[in-house]
Amino acid sequence: MSMDEKLKRLEELKRKTELGGGEKRLAAQHAKGKLSARERLDLLLDEGSFVELDRFVTHRSTEFGLEENKILGDGVVTGYGAIHGRLVYVFSQDFTVFGGSLSEAHAEKIVKLQEMALKNGAPLIGLNDSGGARIQEGVVSLGGYADIFLRNTLASGVIPQISVVLGPCAGGAVYSPAITDFIFMVRGTSYMFVTGPDVVKTVTHEDVDMESLGGADIHASKSGVAHFAHDSEPETLAAVRELMRFLPQNNQEPPPAVEATDSPDRRDEKLLEIVPDNPNHPYDMHAVIECVVDDGFFLEVHAGFAGNIITGFARLGGAPVGIIANQPAMLAGVLDIDSSDKGARFIRFCDAFNVPLLILEDVPGFLPGVGQEHGGIIRHGAKLLYAFSEATVPKVTVITRKAYGGAYDVMNSKHIRGDINLGWPTAEIAVMGPKGAVEILFRREIAEADDPEAATEERMAEYREKFAHPYIAASRGYLDDVIDPRDTRPRVISALQMLRSKRDENPLKKHGNIPL
Repeated sequence: MSMDEKLKRLEELKRKTELGGGEKRLAAQHAKGKLSARERLDLLLDEGSFVELDRFVTHRSTEFGLEENKILGDGVVTGYGAIHGRLVYVFSQDFTVFGGSLSEAHAEKIVKLQEMALKNGAPLIGLNDSGGARIQEGVVSLGGYADIFLRNTLASGVIPQISVVLGPCAGGAVYSPAITDFIFMVRGTSYMFVTGPDVVKTVTHEDVDMESLGGADIHASKSGVAHFAHDSEPETLAAVRELMRFLPQNNQEPPPAVEATDSPDRRDEKLLEIVPDNPNHPYDMHAVIECVVDDGFFLEVHAGFAGNIITGFARLGGAPVGIIANQPAMLAGVLDIDSSDKGARFIRFCDAFNVPLLILEDVPGFLPGVGQEHGGIIRHGAKLLYAFSEATVPKVTVITRKAYGGAYDVMNSKHIRGDINLGWPTAEIAVMGPKGAVEILFRREIAEADDPEAATEERMAEYREKFAHPYIAASRGYLDDVIDPRDTRPRVISALQMLRSKRDENPLKKHGNIPL
């Protein structure tokens, strides 16, 4: 065979791999509102940057008629490319080939990519669209999943790992995304569950459909499994590209800075009006964030889950920063089980990948109640405390209003290695709120008063004057300064610039025992 004939043969095989399971199955994929595996890569990666690996791999099964049904690539497209000019590794499961099911060969392709990403220190992005383990291969396919899970675990905290669920992801398959750093889902077409609706109905007699059991909105708002939910695949893949602007290549590099387009010295008059005069009135902490960060741009993470705490990425002076903020507009900003988990996970990601932290604090305490106590608020709240205490990245706290009780300690207080802690004049730092304190300290006096309500108000005013302000904490150095709210942006940027060369270490150990 001549070279021309060999090259022609090569091109024919390449064209064949690009068709996946064939034109009919591609059409069925499109009819469901889903893109093909390769179309997804085209949207995710910089134009023309994708380099495919292992396109000629096929399965090795000889059971149930599979021996005569081999498709090049075996249901997953793997390779590397670029996002914003930076190297990423990516795999895209192809539902048109055996339903994207995972075989031994399919798993080996993903494992090979995981090892390359880890060795070369670059992010790994998985586009998941699979019916699960390939039943015909039995335990071999289960072993393939475990091989993937192990490498997800070993890569955790070393390289960013992102999972994009673009179809079904069920059974054991869910645990690879669960170990990764961020999960994206698409409304109406992507699902995640350990056991499907039929099994649930058989075992528990609950009648539920796929969307209600494991759809994007369920996981983005109720379970907290998904960090982002979008309406379409193009929107989802564009959101992945946006997230990548804030992430470093690996744990040895700083996150990517850009030239700032917003003055670091900018003061904002609106910050004087956001916090209400009445300490019991809510306000939206998003308004504070937008006034402080570069160009008002904030990429919120886990926006639909545990809304009483806000997490996400922004820039200050052109450099990425992770923001954790109490949200007074939701449950008064209290800490509860879900918000503690949400905050702790985000802090640990930022700490692992050298992203400085800005904490905006307005917290009245932990949510009381039998449900919270029996659900383990002690254990879950300790996760947030542990995460802040363990983090060695620069950490700057601004107390805008309430900082009561143990929640004051937990929210990156100076006592747990907060680097720079600032307070607005509206800050109230105390063991508890005025009403609760007065009811304890002056219980007998109030009970015997002719007008208990007036007596309570009088004592509350006295308590506020003596304790519910930032100056006692500042006098002891627990606050580094009390600042004009308008100066928040320049003071935070100055602090973060000062902390760029920060060196802090934890005691030598294999790992800590976070209260999971």
